[in-house]
Amino acid sequence: MEAGPCAVEDSGQDGEEAKTGSAFQIRNIEWMSCGGFTVALGMAQIKEYISTWEVGPSWLYSLKFLEEKDLEFRKQYHYRVQWSTPTPGVPVPRATACVYFVIELSTIKPPSTPVEVYYLVESNQLQHRPGKSRFREKWLKDVIESKILLQDTVNF
Repeated sequence: MEAGPCAVEDSGQDGEEAKTGSAFQIRNIEWMSCGGFTVALGMAQIKEYISTWEVGPSWLYSLKFLEEKDLEFRKQYHYRVQWSTPTPGVPVPRATACVYFVIELSTIKPPSTPVEVYYLVESNQLQHRPGKSRFREKWLKDVIESKILLQDTVNF
């Protein structure tokens, strides 16, 4: 159930695309309605959405449901996607990078209303919305690089 991607002109912030001004696609999926939501379906839809990201084949992730929050007029369901690049030589990576998803359901709108979804990359405060911004593999690399640099400064 993938929704059609939309072509967007590059903002000039990434390597080769910045030089060429090439267009890219922001992909999204068709998210469930508030009335059809379950924690398991939320996990399945996050996996489906992640499959639209352009990340290299060496990246592996685990997805975990964290908590449900009851707020005024809405409920939030929080998930963590933990990324790493294990190898046969180093099966346990020195660092991982997390992406936190929130699926929000209105408790006052009709059950047919689509859920709202946003995600944050670890150590960043910017909320990304599916279909509005393109995920960058570089974000994961930057988090891991920062953690490794910090580990190298600490003596055990």
